[in-house]
Amino acid sequence: MNFSLKPVFKNAREAVPAIAELGDTRVAEILCAVAEAVETQAGIVLAANAKDLARMDVNDPKRDRLTLTRERLFSITEDMRSVAKLPSPLGKILFETVRPNGLRIRKISVPFGVVGAIYEARPNVTLDVFSLCLKSGNVCILKGAHDAEATNAVLAAIVRGELRRQSVPESACTLLPASREATLELLNAREWVNLAIPRGSRALIDFVRENARVPVIETGAGICHCYVDAYANIAKATAIVNNAKTRRVSVCNALDCLLIHESQLAALPEICAPLARSRVEIFADENAFAALSGKYPECLLHIAVPENFGTEFLDYKMSIRTVPAMESALAHIAKFGSRHSEAIVSENAETIEFFRRRVDAACVYANASTAFTDGAQFGFGAEVGISTQKLHARGPMGLDALTTCKYLIDGNGQIRVS
Repeated sequence: MNFSLKPVFKNAREAVPAIAELGDTRVAEILCAVAEAVETQAGIVLAANAKDLARMDVNDPKRDRLTLTRERLFSITEDMRSVAKLPSPLGKILFETVRPNGLRIRKISVPFGVVGAIYEARPNVTLDVFSLCLKSGNVCILKGAHDAEATNAVLAAIVRGELRRQSVPESACTLLPASREATLELLNAREWVNLAIPRGSRALIDFVRENARVPVIETGAGICHCYVDAYANIAKATAIVNNAKTRRVSVCNALDCLLIHESQLAALPEICAPLARSRVEIFADENAFAALSGKYPECLLHIAVPENFGTEFLDYKMSIRTVPAMESALAHIAKFGSRHSEAIVSENAETIEFFRRRVDAACVYANASTAFTDGAQFGFGAEVGISTQKLHARGPMGLDALTTCKYLIDGNGQIRVS
């Protein structure tokens, strides 16, 4: 890339006032119109997606995230309609007080302005981020990966075409070139960009953190654990582990490591039986390996090495560690977790509460699959990403996470004299 993106960023910034003034009814109309346009042009979208898939190795774990089917595409457009129906996050009174001197102070929610999203082989993010940004009064600048270049280009063109037809500035949604240079320009556009959100691998997040001069909210990498406690219901544990691991292996809420209390080792073959049907490779410590030996396909069972723990597999692979007590499970999560999603399976209420208090993660599950860490599943319509940090936003980022605040102060001639 041998040209500057500053004019693109400037156009995005200049669209902010018009987007902020659209009003909730108008925003809903636009989102529904874009959703319908995407569905009408589904064949074009899927053809572009097929071109992207043809360039990707069939064994690449990111392939599932890149793949669009008609069903998946229409699920994304339904999420857009869900976002359209949600209450506006803008203008909420977050705090209100009247001071002794008569000043009335209100804290209200307002848009950020220009939000940049940097993401990998996830074409759904193109529509998710646009929807959430428009609903929250923000302009979006999208930076997708080369892997999804054709798909993203078609989706962005549909969005911008519908914005033109709706007499809305098309710079409310801008797709940047799929290059590292474009990422660097976005991360350094302090004059025009208010917030950058990376969504993808640890390598992507680290790159953004190390190079950004604009504010960043980290999302993406999920090294997720499930601890099967001494008091676990094995039928629940079996269903939860299988679902968390195999529902979609290439997403950040997929299970990476099973922690099992040593008293439950005899039940491990039962817990892992459904995984064998999905051809999940298991990297087990010595105790777990012994419990599974002869009861799990030999070609899929391996002795774990240190590198198998703390790995986000994004594939049909999972590690298992045996622990003598819950404190050991907590120590393992503290060392290897990414503060994304962690789960406990137990029928002991005190154990569950202790686990919840001690685990440092955005989402902590008791007797449920980590697969639910998703904006749509939380009732947010869609999500920008899963924030694993603690400032401003944490967990699935919906509409409220795309707002900041300002204070409104009403007076009647008051002046400060001291």
